[in-house]
Amino acid sequence: MMSIDQLSSDDQRAVEALQSAIRIRTVSHRDPVQVDREAFDDFIELLQGRFPLLHQACTVTRLAGDALLLRWAGTGDADPVVLMAHIDVVPINPDDHWTHPPFDAVIDDGMIWGRGTLDCKGSLIALCVAAERLLAKGFTPSRDIWFSFGCDEEVAGPAATAAVEELAGLGVSPWFVLDEGGAVALGGFPGVKRPLAVIGIAEKGLVDVQLRTTDEGGHASTPARGGATARLARAIVRLDRDPFPINLPDATVQMLRTAAAHAPAPIRLAVTTAARSPKLLARLLQKLGPETAAMTRTTDVVTQLSGAPGANVIAANATAVVNVRVMVGETVAAAVERIRRTVKDRSVEISVISASEPSPVSPTDEAFELLTEVIRQTIPDAVPVPYIVMAATDGRYFHRRWPRVYRFNPFRMTRQQRGTLHNVDERIGVSDFLEGVGWYTRLMESV
Repeated sequence: MMSIDQLSSDDQRAVEALQSAIRIRTVSHRDPVQVDREAFDDFIELLQGRFPLLHQACTVTRLAGDALLLRWAGTGDADPVVLMAHIDVVPINPDDHWTHPPFDAVIDDGMIWGRGTLDCKGSLIALCVAAERLLAKGFTPSRDIWFSFGCDEEVAGPAATAAVEELAGLGVSPWFVLDEGGAVALGGFPGVKRPLAVIGIAEKGLVDVQLRTTDEGGHASTPARGGATARLARAIVRLDRDPFPINLPDATVQMLRTAAAHAPAPIRLAVTTAARSPKLLARLLQKLGPETAAMTRTTDVVTQLSGAPGANVIAANATAVVNVRVMVGETVAAAVERIRRTVKDRSVEISVISASEPSPVSPTDEAFELLTEVIRQTIPDAVPVPYIVMAATDGRYFHRRWPRVYRFNPFRMTRQQRGTLHNVDERIGVSDFLEGVGWYTRLMESV
C-alpha cells in the first residue's frame, strides 16, 4: 500500500485537499432548514484557497445558493464540454459503526476513509487538482471547459436544473457532459480479471411511491383483524413476490459481450449463447448477485415504513415508501400502474412522491470513443464498456436537453467499496485517487 510519505509534494497537496474537503460536513437534506449553509460556504472557500489558479482563470457563477458553475475559456470556438461533480453528501446514521469517523478523512492502509470520498468529493477535488496542475504549466484547453458542481444532488434538488438553464441561457451547447455514475469496477464480471471501466450512457428513472392504509385506530389491547398495518404488510409482500418483468437494453447486452470476451472460455461461451435470448441472459445475471440482477429489470424496494406513534397504539394509518428504479425504455406511469395492479387492493392508497423518467441513451460515437481512449492511455489494464447506471445522477437534467451525457468516475472500486456508497466505511485508495487525477488531466488535454 502506498504511504503518504512516499508521495511527491504535488500529490501530497492533492490528497490533503481531498482530506480537507471530506472534513467539511456538507450534508444535504430535503428540508432546507436542516442544511448547514455555513458548511457549504466553508467548502466554497476551501476550493478558492486550494485552487487559486483555477479561480483566477475561470468566471465563477454561484447558483441555487451553494452550487458553482465555472467557465475555463478555451482557445477555439468548438462546442464546449461540461464536467460535473457534487459538493453534498448523504447524512450519517448515528447508529452505524465506522472503522474511522466518517468526517475525519483518516488515511489508513493506503486508503482515505470518509463520507464523500467516492460520492463524490473525490471526483470534484480530482477535477480541480487536474485543472490547477495544467494551469500551473501554462496550459489552455482548445475548447471551453465548464465545471458544474451541484449542491443538492443527493436530494434531487434544483441546483442541476439551475445550471442547465444558466448554460442554455448563455447559448452553450455542449459537445458532451460528463458526470459521476460509472467507475473502474474490480470484480465487475465473473471470471474477468481485468477491471471494467463502465461508462454510463443512460440511467434508470427514479420514482418514490407511497403506499398508505387507514383504520380507526385504538388501543392495542383490543385489535381487529385486517387493520392498516396488516393490509400494508400484505401489499409489501405482494410487491416483493412479483418483481417487474425482464427488460435488457442493448447497452447492457453490449457491455456483457465486451466483458465476456475477456473471461475464460466456458464463461465466454455461456454469455455468448445466453445473449441470443434476453430471458436466458437475465436469469444468468440474476444468479450473480444484486448488482447484476438490477441490470435486468425495473426494481422496486420498500425503504421506509411508519405506523402508530406508540407500542400500545393501533395505527390509524400506516405508510410505506417504495423506491422504484425504472428501466431505460420504460416509463414512470407504467411502473406506478404495475405497482397498483400488483398490490391489488383498493384500500391501499397509492401516490407518487417524486418522479424522474429514465434518460435517453447517449450515442457511442466520437465523444464516447474519446473517453475510452483516455481510459486506455491512463488506466491501460481496464476494459471500457457502456453501461446503464442503476442510480440517479444530476446528469439526467442535462440529458433532457443535450444528447451526449456520460457518467464515469475514473476510480478503481472493489465490489466491497461499491457497497460503501451511501453506507458505512466509504473510502478510496490514495493511489486510485491520484490515478483519477491523471485521467481527468489527460481528458482536459485531449478535448
